[in-house]
Amino acid sequence: MITVKAPGKLYIAGEYAVVESGYPAIIVALNQFVSASIEKTKNIGRIVSEQYHENSIIWRREGSKMVFDNRDNPFHYILSAIAITEEYANNLHKDLGLYNLYINSDLDSADGKKYGLGSSAAVTVATIKALAKFYHLPLTKDILFKLSAIAHFDVQGNGSLGDIAASVYGGWIAYHSFNRDWLAVQRRQTTLMDLLEKKWPGLDIELLTPPAGLKLMIGWTGSPASTSHLVDKVAMGKVKDHREYQVFLKESKACLKEMIKGFHDQSITVIQNQLRINRKVLKKLSDFSNVLIETPTLKEMINDAETAGGAAKSSGAGGGDCGIVLIDQNRPTETLLTTWQKKGIKQLNFNVHNVTEL
Repeated sequence: MITVKAPGKLYIAGEYAVVESGYPAIIVALNQFVSASIEKTKNIGRIVSEQYHENSIIWRREGSKMVFDNRDNPFHYILSAIAITEEYANNLHKDLGLYNLYINSDLDSADGKKYGLGSSAAVTVATIKALAKFYHLPLTKDILFKLSAIAHFDVQGNGSLGDIAASVYGGWIAYHSFNRDWLAVQRRQTTLMDLLEKKWPGLDIELLTPPAGLKLMIGWTGSPASTSHLVDKVAMGKVKDHREYQVFLKESKACLKEMIKGFHDQSITVIQNQLRINRKVLKKLSDFSNVLIETPTLKEMINDAETAGGAAKSSGAGGGDCGIVLIDQNRPTETLLTTWQKKGIKQLNFNVHNVTEL
C-alpha cells in the first residue's frame, strides 16, 4: 500500500486580485491533510472516501432547467487528477493498471462542514502524488504543480490555483498566478509533455521565511462558503465596474509588494500594517461588486483580534469560513480566545506545514 498526503492552505493576503495573471498573494500551507492510499488490484478498481460517500450535489435553476455545479464535488477533482496523471504515464510508456484508491481528509470539521482550507486542491495533489508513486513516474514539485493545476482547472475553470501551489510547495509562499486563458489554449494545441516543460506566463512561486516572532492564529466562523461562486460574482462585478476593478488590482499589488518586502526584511510591523491595508482594499471590492466578503461574524472576530494587538482579516474568498490573525508571539491571547469562544468562533489550532519531500 502506497500512502501520501497533501496539506491544506489558508490565504493570508491578495485574494481575488490573484486570479489575474501576475498578481501576487501570500498563502500558507497547514498541517491538516488529505491523504491518498493506493494498492494494486485485479479485475475491478475502487475509489473510496470516508468523507465523500454522501457528498451533496449543488445545483441552481436556469429557466426550466436544473443546472448542476461539479465544482463543489470532490470526486470530479479526483477523476480529473487520475486522467491527467495517467496521460502523463502513457506518455512515459508506462503500463496502466487497476487499483483501489482510498481518500481521507482532515480538512473538514467533525460534522462534515468545510473549514475552507482548499480541500479540492489538496485532494487533487494527493491523488497525483499517489499515482505517480504507483506508476513510478518522475515527479518534481514543479511538475506536480503543473499536473495538479491542469487537473484542477479542467474542473473548476476559474480561480488562481494558489491553493494548489501551497499544497505542493508548503510553508509560506508568495504566489503570482499564471495566465489561465493561455493554459486553456495550450490544452487544446499542445501536448501534455510540452506543456510541462514550458514556462507558464505570469507564474512565480517564492518560498517566504516569516519573522521569528510572528504568530498565525486562525478563527473559524462555522459558516462554510463556496469559493467558486464568490469568484464568479466578483467576476461579474469586474465587468460592471471596470475602472473600480483596475483600482482594486493596483492597490492589491502595491500592498502585497510591501508585505512581501516585510517578509524579506523580517518586519512584523510592516507585515501587520499591510495586512490591515489589504483588508481595506478587499472592503472596497466588496462594496462595488456587491459580494459579502466580510460577514458580521468575521468582522467581530477581526475587531476582537485588533483589540488584542493583532492584525486580522478574512481569509480566502470570505463569505464565511476563516479569518486570520498575525500577532507578535509575545502578546497574550487568552482574553481574545475567551471572547471568540463566547461568540461561537472556534480557534483552529493548526500549524504551518513545510513540504520537504514528495
